[in-house]
Amino acid sequence: MAVSASEKRPRKERKENAERRRRQILDATARSIVNHGLQRTTLATVADEAGLSQGVAVFYFKSKNGLLTEALRDLYMAYEHHWVSALAKVDDTPVAKLVALVKADFDPQVCSSEILSVWFAYWGEQKFTPQYAAVTREFDLRRQSMVKAIFRDLLPQEPARAANCSEWLETLTDGYWQHLHLLPEQGQRSDKLAGSLRFLCAQLPEHSDAIMECAALD
Repeated sequence: MAVSASEKRPRKERKENAERRRRQILDATARSIVNHGLQRTTLATVADEAGLSQGVAVFYFKSKNGLLTEALRDLYMAYEHHWVSALAKVDDTPVAKLVALVKADFDPQVCSSEILSVWFAYWGEQKFTPQYAAVTREFDLRRQSMVKAIFRDLLPQEPARAANCSEWLETLTDGYWQHLHLLPEQGQRSDKLAGSLRFLCAQLPEHSDAIMECAALD
């Protein structure tokens, strides 16, 4: 039986309202982690941050663990969308892609003090919460595969060197994130970006000019 437009609209509105409410709760979860820490974040603190009843949070996410797991997934999705978008904006060359990834990692959209505090709160609990580890593994594998592929394209005749550079770059940027989180007074995002670019130039001297040329582009 055909359904009229007027009958379709309420279902669409309900879906849109549900998506907005989920977004509201997930954003409130991140704020709660920043303000209270991961361990002290509860359905009650999230509801308070969101200006909603605790029952609404339960309705959408069932439990504290379910909510926190989805909030981590949401964090990773935002990060992945950010670096994938950065790749889409540059030339289809390995050097341009490599520089775009590094620059994206130190963009305030994904590397603010608040966001870093959420990342490290979760990473500190992965050993004890398998759901967090599973989410991290899923997204990290895609990121690592992309970085490895770029280095293989850049160094097609040197697979071992490409593999090493891929591992070292990811370790370096992770370490810079940790430094920004723990010792923010000792460096800024721009310093860490510059350090990452110097690393690339040192490891890839034959491409150093192209790296710095790409880095200078907006």
